[in-house]
Amino acid sequence: MPRNPRVVSLLPSATELLCAAGGRDLLVGRSHECDYPPGIDQLPILTAARTRFTTAAQVDREVRETLGGTGAASASLYTLDTRRLVDLAPEVILTQDLCGVCSIDADTVRRAAEGVSPPPRVVSLNATSLEGMLDDLLVVGAAVGLEGSAERALVGLRERLYAAADFVNPYADGPSVAFLEWTDPVFVGGHWTPQLIERAGGRHPLNPTVAVDGAGAGAGPIGSTLRVAGKSVVVPPEVLAASRPEVVIVCPCGLPLDQTRREVAALSRQEWWRELPAVRTGRVALVDGNQMFNRPGPRLVDAFEWLVGYLNDRPGVMPAGFPWEVWRG
Repeated sequence: MPRNPRVVSLLPSATELLCAAGGRDLLVGRSHECDYPPGIDQLPILTAARTRFTTAAQVDREVRETLGGTGAASASLYTLDTRRLVDLAPEVILTQDLCGVCSIDADTVRRAAEGVSPPPRVVSLNATSLEGMLDDLLVVGAAVGLEGSAERALVGLRERLYAAADFVNPYADGPSVAFLEWTDPVFVGGHWTPQLIERAGGRHPLNPTVAVDGAGAGAGPIGSTLRVAGKSVVVPPEVLAASRPEVVIVCPCGLPLDQTRREVAALSRQEWWRELPAVRTGRVALVDGNQMFNRPGPRLVDAFEWLVGYLNDRPGVMPAGFPWEVWRG
């Protein structure tokens, strides 16, 4: 492996991890979703989405129809420009195999990589936890020969996590939080999101963390690093209403704030929504889901800092410029 390999990233979180590890100059191609950090927009784009956002409900139908078929009826939600990939001749390709909805799948990438000479190394990142994201930073660093700078970046992220956690009272019974990763149907957040909420002092009863197998007494209280959550889950509106959340965070995967506002406006016309304690007390936050929470990259630390500030009334902990707003509908 060359010291400074040519890298193509087909995953936004991988692009952010690579840049955090000091490998921004190695990047020669990206996915259409790779839009951070600033300055990478001039790089060639190798993927495209087959669907276009209209409403949350319509996108959900299209996703189910596309991924739920068999044989010729089943397809990827994304296209890959194989010819451009071959022309770029990457030595490392960063991708994922965790979610066929979020980004192009690793099998498609591996097949396309067979046409590249010499064959590139395909690195699939599939973090399902905060610790998994931090591990992926080291994986990316090792894949591109930047182990030292990746380790230094990891230390910096962990220091920020610990500093924010100091503002959380581990003995207080924090607010019940409903984190909406999609609005129609309602999905509540999973994987690293319940971890972040619980470690920030909240509770996430509709999809809580559980102790990992074999943790024993080491599992500790909520907030332990030995507690994990499953994937996001669909929750009927009546179940969400029955949980009586004191805080609602609406952060639809891949949607910026303007589209999130429209989706919440649709929710606000439903009686069950208006009866939620969080809605009645004005504790509904809208977050840019294209940038925050839904990418298992370095900005999960920004999301954690924001959560600590929001849930604990510590605005000074929130990162400057964090893309969120209070819902005042």
